[in-house]
Amino acid sequence: MESPFKGKTGLRRVWNAFHYSLDGLGAAYRHEDAFRQEVWLAVVAIPLAVWLGEGALERALMIGCVLLVLIVELVNSAIEATVDRVSLERHQLAKRAKDIGSAAVLIALLNAAVVWGLVLVG
Repeated sequence: MESPFKGKTGLRRVWNAFHYSLDGLGAAYRHEDAFRQEVWLAVVAIPLAVWLGEGALERALMIGCVLLVLIVELVNSAIEATVDRVSLERHQLAKRAKDIGSAAVLIALLNAAVVWGLVLVG
């Protein structure tokens, strides 16, 4: 069975998807402290990457890993919201899902630290 929300095609679908994405970014910024902190980190880090990176490849790597942190945090927040929607009671599988999402964010942050370190020092 298909979702009743499906059905738009072409440019209308793209336009709707764009607005849903903006809604998602706004919701994450309003309701997720970690995402809000990482956005402000990105506001500082991206201009720094443009200034400190020597060449397009270094800049792209530095900016890309910062954006990856935001992407992974959004997915983690979606997982957490879904788990909480299903049930607020403590359950081993809910904890596992949330912990795995958190681990993904940690790895994205470590990746950013490694990339920035290699670009700036190496």
